[in-house]
Amino acid sequence: MNRKPALVLLASGLVLTGALAASAGAQSTADAAATSGHVDGPTGEDTFMRVCSACHMPDAKGAEGAGFYPALAGNPRLRSGSYPVYVVMKGMNGMPPLGELMTDEQVADVVNYVRTHFGNDYQEPVQPAEVSALR
Repeated sequence: MNRKPALVLLASGLVLTGALAASAGAQSTADAAATSGHVDGPTGEDTFMRVCSACHMPDAKGAEGAGFYPALAGNPRLRSGSYPVYVVMKGMNGMPPLGELMTDEQVADVVNYVRTHFGNDYQEPVQPAEVSALR
């Protein structure tokens, strides 16, 4: 009796089960964000680390591979506060509109954090009212 097909089937089932479990965990996280109406993150740094750093990296230097995630570190496009607010609120290229999951204050805080860290020194803060105007 050849057991190889049975082992392959068993291994495939385990991989599928793991993928489904991971997907369910990710979905429940997404469901929690959708239910609460916002992403948790009391400060701009917290929000950056919990949301933005997954793609833009914790050092904000961006990444390339399966996709392109631009560097936020030393980025002259952040000079105008309205540009990063627009990108967070409306999305751009491959970035989804994450601002829909955040309060106006959270968007302003994370934009201000990025604009004043990682080699960026853009001191004029974005105000929550500017974020609200884009909703």
